[in-house]
Amino acid sequence: MIARWLAFALSALLGAAPAATPLPGDSVLQPTQVFTDQSGHDFHLADRAGQVQMVSMFYASCTYTCPLTIDAGRGIDQALTPAERTRLRVLMVSFDVRRDTPAALAALAGKRKLDPSRWTLARGSDDGVRTFAALLGIRYRRLANGDFDHSSQWILLDAQGRILARSEVEGAKRDRQFLAAVRKALATPAAATH
Repeated sequence: MIARWLAFALSALLGAAPAATPLPGDSVLQPTQVFTDQSGHDFHLADRAGQVQMVSMFYASCTYTCPLTIDAGRGIDQALTPAERTRLRVLMVSFDVRRDTPAALAALAGKRKLDPSRWTLARGSDDGVRTFAALLGIRYRRLANGDFDHSSQWILLDAQGRILARSEVEGAKRDRQFLAAVRKALATPAAATH
């Protein structure tokens, strides 16, 4: 009887998944709210830990600032070497939790030709979006007509979700300092292993 119990306990211990490494206290990937991507898959921000990523916020029906934000992100992305691009992930979270369904996000990703293996467009709950925006330092407010007044920036996160750099979107001009920060982050050993 004891031998069976020991065998069961040992197999349970050996079969247990290793504990996830806790995120540092200054990681913006800490919130536990659920987000949904353009393919309809749910995820937690912590699921994205382990890779360097650029993050921003937007809404799909925006006709001016958000397209510029996407273009600025794509400009940084296209300035990278193919090897660097394989190590970078991009996350854009929508302010518009009412209208930006996974189908609306997928339509925008298709229209803008964003690589779905690397670019994630996501929506969350009002609370999840508000919390994430606050952690990123992005300000926004919903207008009476359903549009949003918001700051527009790209934020670079290390593999643990700590903010390394930020870039205010100012038209199509490429932020060379931000690009250099992205390259430096991608050159770190942690970025090269994920």
